[in-house]
Amino acid sequence: MAGKQPTRRPAPRGSWLDTSRIQLAEPDKRLRWMLLAILVAVTLFMGRALQLQAFDSKAYAAKAAQQMTHTVPLVPQRGTISDRFGTVMATTVPAVRIVADPSMIARNGVDKRVDLTEKQQKTANANAPAMSKILAKHLGGKEADYLKSLTAKGKDGELLSWKVVAPQVEASVWNGINKELRAGGPVEGVAKGSPYWYGLYKQDNPKRIYPSGSVGGNLIGVVRSEVDPEPHVKALTGVEKFLDPELTGTAGREVYESSAYGRIPLGTDVLTPAVDGNDYTLTIDATLQQATEAALAKYTAQAAATTGTAIVMNVKTGEVLANANVPSYDPNKISEAAAKSGLVNRSVEAIYDPGSVQKVLTMAALADKGLVKADTRVLVPSKLESGGGYIRDSYAHSDVPMTARGVIAKSSNIGTAMLSRQLDKPSLVQYLKDFGLGSKTGVELPGESAGIIPKPDMADYSRDQIAFGQGLSTTPIQEAAAVAGVVNDGVYNPPTMVKAATGSDGKPAKLPAKEPRRVISKEASAEVRDMMEAVITLDPKKRAIPGYRAIGKSGTAERADGKGGYDGYTASFVMAAPAENPQILVYVLLDEPLDGHQGSEVALPVTQEVMKLALPRYGVLPSTTPAPEKPLEYEP
Repeated sequence: MAGKQPTRRPAPRGSWLDTSRIQLAEPDKRLRWMLLAILVAVTLFMGRALQLQAFDSKAYAAKAAQQMTHTVPLVPQRGTISDRFGTVMATTVPAVRIVADPSMIARNGVDKRVDLTEKQQKTANANAPAMSKILAKHLGGKEADYLKSLTAKGKDGELLSWKVVAPQVEASVWNGINKELRAGGPVEGVAKGSPYWYGLYKQDNPKRIYPSGSVGGNLIGVVRSEVDPEPHVKALTGVEKFLDPELTGTAGREVYESSAYGRIPLGTDVLTPAVDGNDYTLTIDATLQQATEAALAKYTAQAAATTGTAIVMNVKTGEVLANANVPSYDPNKISEAAAKSGLVNRSVEAIYDPGSVQKVLTMAALADKGLVKADTRVLVPSKLESGGGYIRDSYAHSDVPMTARGVIAKSSNIGTAMLSRQLDKPSLVQYLKDFGLGSKTGVELPGESAGIIPKPDMADYSRDQIAFGQGLSTTPIQEAAAVAGVVNDGVYNPPTMVKAATGSDGKPAKLPAKEPRRVISKEASAEVRDMMEAVITLDPKKRAIPGYRAIGKSGTAERADGKGGYDGYTASFVMAAPAENPQILVYVLLDEPLDGHQGSEVALPVTQEVMKLALPRYGVLPSTTPAPEKPLEYEP
C-alpha cells in the first residue's frame, strides 16, 4: 500500500468546506462579490454625504457659525445725579476690569498648537513674575498675591483662561500698566527686543463716584460693580436704587466672527449701540443738605441720641430740599458704609409713634369739621379716664381752663383727647388717610414704609391715644408732608426729590405726575397756624427765628419696644415759616436721646439752625408784623 493516496472524505453538509463555497477556480463569482462589497460601501458613503449635505447641513453650519461667533457686551453710561443747582452728586468715570489668562501667560501668547523654542520658553517663564512686578507697582499690594492670580489653576489642575486681577481701576492706571506690558523686559539668555508680555487684558467696567462724599450719602445711595452674567452695576439703596432702570439705560452688544487667528475681516459684524441712562436733577440743595447734616450731627451727639433724621421741605411744592440722617456714610467707601449704618435712610424706612406733633393733624381734622377753633375753650382736668386707666400730661396740674391754642402751645394730652372725642372714629381715620398716613408717599427713595393707622372700629381709648400721637406709626417723610399740607392753606403736595430728567438724546424725560390735593379748608388751616404760632410765642427767646414769625410743634413719644411696652423716647420738633404764609418746613427727630428727651429741648435747636439758613437762602422775605399775643387760657 506504499505510495497510495488517501481517499478524500466528502465534507459534511453545511460546513465551510461545503461545495456551495466560492471556488478559487471561479474568478467570475469572486469578482462579482468584490464588486458588490464595493457598491455597498460606496452607497453607505454617499448616504452619509447626502445626510450631511442635504439634511444636517444647516445644523452643522449653525454650530460652526456659533463656534466662530463672539458677542461683546457694550455697557451703557449710567446717568448722572445732580442737585437742584447742578452740583454733581453721582457720576460715572471710565474704568476697567483687569483680567488675566494664566494659560496664555504660561506660553506668553504662543499658540498651544506650536512647540515652544528654547528662547520662547525662557520668555514665557519670565512672563508671570514680570507682570506681578508691574501690577504691584501700579495697583499696590504684594507681587506674590498677583503671581497667584496669574498662575491660577482650576479644580482639574489645568491653568485657567480667565481670572480677575483687579475688578475696577481707572482707565489711566490701565494705560500705565499696558504701556509697560508692551515694552516687555529683559530676559536672561534672551536677546533684547523680545516680544512684550502677553496675557493681561481689560474689560470696560465704568466706575461710579460720588464727588460730594458723605453729603447726601443716605439719600443718593450706592451701587456695586458685578460681573455675572455680564459686567453691570447693582444698585443697593437710595435714589440710585429707586431710579435704577432709568439711570442704567439699555446695554448694547457687538456680534462678530473670528477664527484662531483673530477677527475675520469680511465676517459678520453687527453692532447694537448701548443707550445711556437718564440724567437726573434732584430737588435737593447740596449746600443746605451739608448744613443740615452738620447741625443734625452736632445736636444728635449733644443729646447722646442713637440716630437723627431731618427733613427740609418747600411747603408750596412738596420738594425735599434736604434729607439728612445721622449716622451717614460716604458712598465712595461702601464697605465702611454698610458697617456704619446699614445703608439705611430712616426718613422713609423707619416707623415710629409721632408723639405730640400728631396733635397738629388732630386739630386740623377738628377744625375742618367745624368742631374746634383756636379760641375754643376746654376745661382740662388733672387726669382723664381712658380704657381702664388715665391719660396725664407731661407736667402735673389741677383743672386748667384752656383754649385750643393753649392745648397745642402747652401740648396737653388731656385737652387734645377731650376735644378729639367730638369726632367720630371713621371720620378720624379718613382724615389720617387724607393726610397721607398709612400709605407710601411715593417719594423717590426705596424701602419706604407705609406706616400703621387704626381701623374705624378701634376702641375708644385707641382714639384718645391717636389724638396725641401714640398708638399709630408713621415715617418722618409722611409726618413732614402731612404737616406741610395742613399749614399750606390745607393743600397737600406729595413729597418729591426729583426736579427734572434728561434722556440720552438730550431731551427732557417725562416724570410721573404728582398732583396736589386739598385735605382741609383754607379757614381750618389758618386756625391751626394760629395754634402753632403760640408754641413759638410761649418761649420766644428760645424758640423764635430772628426776623420771622414762625409756627411749630414739639413731640415726645415713648418708643415701642416690640413687646407690647415702651423703652426710651423719640424727640421731635417741626417748624415752618413765615407764619403768615409758610414757605419752608423743617422736621427733626432724635431717637433715644439720653441727655434730655423733650422735643423742645433736643430737636428744636436743629430746626432753628437750619431755618436760619434756609429762609434767606430761598429769598423768603422777613415778617413785617410782630407775632400777636393771644390767650392760651380763659377766665372760667
